[in-house]
Amino acid sequence: MAKGYWVSVYPAISDPEGLTAYDKLAGPAVQAGGGRTISLLPSQGGRVVAHEAGIAQRVVLIEFASFEQAVAAYESEAYQKALVALPDGFERDFRIIDGID
Repeated sequence: MAKGYWVSVYPAISDPEGLTAYDKLAGPAVQAGGGRTISLLPSQGGRVVAHEAGIAQRVVLIEFASFEQAVAAYESEAYQKALVALPDGFERDFRIIDGID
């Protein structure tokens, strides 16, 4: 079975401290849903080489055992509570994608 992934790119974060509140709720929700973060954020020592659009901001990649598990984790009550904690004034490009088996 192919894995599922959450891919989040944050082109603009005007309130990094506000995003910390989201992170504190989202981390446990993702783990409870079977997710595993597999990328390092540039702010945590990860490296980025940006091409084309040149966007090197925060990128998060989370792996799940299946696409269905990734969708269920997003729809979970715990993650929905985390979404409410997202601060105003930031941009996020979020998608759930199917892995290649």
